Amino acid sequence: MRVQFVGCGDAFGSGGRLNTCFHVTGERANFLIDCGASSLIGMKRLGIDRNAIDAILVTHFHGDHFGGLPFFMLEAQFVAKRARPLLIAGPPGLEDRYAQAIGAAFPGSALTSERFALAFRELEVEKANELGGLKVETFLMRHVAAAGPCLGLRIEVEGRVIAFSGDTEWTEALIPLGRDADLMICEAYTRDKPVKLHLALSQLEARLAEIHPKRLVLTHLGEDMLARRAEVPYQTAEDGLVIEL
Repeated sequence: MRVQFVGCGDAFGSGGRLNTCFHVTGERANFLIDCGASSLIGMKRLGIDRNAIDAILVTHFHGDHFGGLPFFMLEAQFVAKRARPLLIAGPPGLEDRYAQAIGAAFPGSALTSERFALAFRELEVEKANELGGLKVETFLMRHVAAAGPCLGLRIEVEGRVIAFSGDTEWTEALIPLGRDADLMICEAYTRDKPVKLHLALSQLEARLAEIHPKRLVLTHLGEDMLARRAEVPYQTAEDGLVIEL
């Protein structure tokens, strides 16, 4: 199992990092977790075959996690000549949000029928969802209500568990989300000071023994965290980072 960080940045481009997008591949699996606005640029930079991607899982509807879908779809339709079916799965309201996003980014493009089969799947909140070879358990996170429901995802795939917090303040739901996961990808926007809507590493550290992930990678680092990375005893993400599980 291979996880590549296409982008690991926040909404403000802190540190010059691309928006959130992780590419997961295995023997059969090939999917994205989130598709922020700069994701197509990142995938092209890394040489990722977009036509081989079977699914895109979305945590919430902020542009740095969701805003890359119009670009992905436009390229698939008119440049990459995609023929492979694609599944997009995310919080309730997904299909309407997608239509709004692509209509705003490329007016008129929604009137063109895709050359490939496109399916949408609304993930049931706080339940386990079966998506082909993926089992996706969702946890309700504490972020901006208007951008969601905002979900954390616990994904079982090919005998591995990948957990992703999405964007969130501290919530007790992070404990079952990441417990004993082979990989927990968790936001750490600040080092010590809690901020509204996002997570401070100090809050995560206080409960990390209960979560006990086998491997932890911190992502969505703000300027404060980026400046203090040398002090942190945990792995921090970089655009292009590859994790083998």
